[in-house]
Amino acid sequence: MTQSLTRSAMARFAVLALLVMALGGCSANWGWYVVSPATKSGWTNLQFLLGGLYYTIALSVTAILISITVGLLVALPGLSVNPFLKGFNRVYVEFIRAIPILVMILWVYYGLPQVADISIGVFWAGVIALALSDSAFQAEIFRAGIQSINRGQYEAAQSISLNYADTMRFVILPQAIRRILPALGNQLVYMLKMSSLVSVIGMQELTRRANELVVTEYRPLEIYTVLVLEYLVLILIVSAGVRWVERRMKADERG
Repeated sequence: MTQSLTRSAMARFAVLALLVMALGGCSANWGWYVVSPATKSGWTNLQFLLGGLYYTIALSVTAILISITVGLLVALPGLSVNPFLKGFNRVYVEFIRAIPILVMILWVYYGLPQVADISIGVFWAGVIALALSDSAFQAEIFRAGIQSINRGQYEAAQSISLNYADTMRFVILPQAIRRILPALGNQLVYMLKMSSLVSVIGMQELTRRANELVVTEYRPLEIYTVLVLEYLVLILIVSAGVRWVERRMKADERG
C-alpha cells in the first residue's frame, strides 16, 4: 500500500513539475537550471531541498502524536459533571487556541528556557510548540467524538461491570476514533503545513532549506515553486493514507 501511494504521488509530482516547467519555458523570467536534475548544480540543489523532507515529517508526526495524547487527556475532564474539571478544559482550550502558532514557537524557543531554566533545541522547541497549539483542537475533536456515542453504549458497558477506564478503552474510544478519523487526518495535514513556521527558529525543514537556497541562488520563483510541489506531494500521500485507513476501518466495522 505504501509503495503504491508513493508511486502515485511521485507520478503526480512528475506531471505537475513538467507542466510548471513547460509553462515557465515560455517566459524568460524562469530559470529552471537552478533546480534541474540535468545539471550537477541543479541536482545538488534538489538534493538539498529534499533533504528537509525528513525533518518536516519527523517534526509533524512527533508533534501530532503528542498533541493527540494531550488532547485526549484534556478532553476527558470536559466530559465530567465536576465544574472544576470542566472549567480546566475550557480554560486550557480557549487559552491555547488564542495564541498564534508563530508566537507559540517563538515563546517556547526563546522564553521557555529562561522560565524553566532548561536548554532546548530547535527540533523539540518546534515539537512542543506545534503539539501545544494543536492539542486544544484535538481536545475539541475528541470531546465531540465521545459525546456523539449513544448513551446506550455506556449503559451496556456498565451492565457487564466495566469500570470507567475500560469503558473508554474498549467501548467508547474505538467507536469515537472511527467517527473523528477524518478530522484527525485534517489535523495531520494542517500540522505538516504549519511545520513550515518552525523555519523562523532555524529548523532545517523544507521551508528553511528553500529560504537558504534562495539567498545563495537568487531564484525565488523556481525554488519556491519546487517547495510548493514538495508540500503538495507530501499532503497528497498523507490524504490518500488517511482515506485508505478510513476504508479499512469501515470494512472492519461492517465485517
